[in-house]
Amino acid sequence: MADVDFGDMLDYLANDADTRAILLYIEGVTHARKFMSAARAAARTKPVIVVKAGRHAAAAKAAASHTGALAGVDAVYDAAFRRAGMLRVLTLEELFDAVETLALARAPRGERLAILTNGGGVGVMATDALMDAGGTLATLSAETLAKLDAVLPATWSRANPIDIIGDASAERYTAALQAVLGAPEVDALLVLNCPTAVTSPDEAASAVLAALPSPNKHSLFTSWVGGVGAAPARARFRAAGVPTYDAPEDAVRGFMQMVDYRRNQAALLETPPSMPADFAPELGSARAIIAVALAEQREWLSELEAKSILASFGIPTVATRLATTPALAAEYAADIGGRVALKIVSRDITHKSDVGGVCLDLAASEVLAAAEAMTARVREARPDAHIEGYAVQAMISRPLAHELIVGVLDDHEFGPVLLFGAGGVAVEVLNDRALSLPPLNLKLAHDVIARTRVAKLLAGYRQVPAADVEAIAVTLVR
Repeated sequence: MADVDFGDMLDYLANDADTRAILLYIEGVTHARKFMSAARAAARTKPVIVVKAGRHAAAAKAAASHTGALAGVDAVYDAAFRRAGMLRVLTLEELFDAVETLALARAPRGERLAILTNGGGVGVMATDALMDAGGTLATLSAETLAKLDAVLPATWSRANPIDIIGDASAERYTAALQAVLGAPEVDALLVLNCPTAVTSPDEAASAVLAALPSPNKHSLFTSWVGGVGAAPARARFRAAGVPTYDAPEDAVRGFMQMVDYRRNQAALLETPPSMPADFAPELGSARAIIAVALAEQREWLSELEAKSILASFGIPTVATRLATTPALAAEYAADIGGRVALKIVSRDITHKSDVGGVCLDLAASEVLAAAEAMTARVREARPDAHIEGYAVQAMISRPLAHELIVGVLDDHEFGPVLLFGAGGVAVEVLNDRALSLPPLNLKLAHDVIARTRVAKLLAGYRQVPAADVEAIAVTLVR
């Protein structure tokens, strides 16, 4: 590492004809730009799998801003690996399992998994593992159900997982596989076998392999449960190039590794334009505001400055007026009309609500007293802070809206990193966020949104209508 770093090694191994896959153990990247360039080039030609140690490094101490606190060092690495088209795993065991999976398994055409098993218990365990990993269980079509009805006992599960019953013979495995392999609603298939006294696991394995077409274009995973008795079947699968695992949960993990790898490879091929075609940011005015703050050696922009910069990039915010006295705040509130929000303005205070510097839903007649009381509270909590005035805004009331956070930070290694997630005063407690490296296009922006839990709320539920997710994605791009 004194001379040859990860970027150098990736460049070398990417061009080495004898190297079929690259495994990385990383504690830290020293030349991020070179690393990303080399990683993207390598990942286009062969699987690159990385395990990153130090995931809970104490270096993520950026508590001054919500964005910095939520991002964290490890989350930035995660975003970088994803954008470079690599597959990240958490342990050395997963590292070697993943390279075997990627070497043997056919890439699934989608993310819908069907599970076929002779034991209901292992089928349920596999389903639990799939749900825990955020996977998708395929919903069998009426046509597929009819095909299975024709070849399976009346007591079969009639759903996915497809339980073909514990006395399943080799012929039953073959018939069930033939009914499922061609189903358009199934992107990948996991076949399970648990030992019983009346059937042979080796014969079942032979039946599975015989049912596969030649050449095999199906994404198939197997798990033959058991010790010595299942070993010959596993050996037969490996020899045939079919990935096999000791436990159902391991097989599901292998499938999800393929899903993640497929997603990251798709993101790698996205080539966002430097700017959307219909978007012309006012860079001059934004740079002028930042230049003033830098000249004054300030770390933070004021709320009005920040909103002016957002406006330069076409991101709408609520109109805000700066009042230097409580009386002027009351006057501005009367001009705005209706209910207003009042906030303290001080370059020394980052989180206004922590010092009583926010009052919401005020009538204009209440603003003077509210501003005077706010001043007293803030001076008691932060006597060292210089109070510049009060921000007066129209009160926006949207009872069914969701609070979100969109942010950007400048990571010391990887540069600009975009953040999206659930917002509000409890944003760090909720810790529902996803990161991505810019630039984004709309597809990448939608991918970032989809990786959060709040995305499910944005889709609408019960009496709450769906949010305008397209507008959120446009904001991320801008």
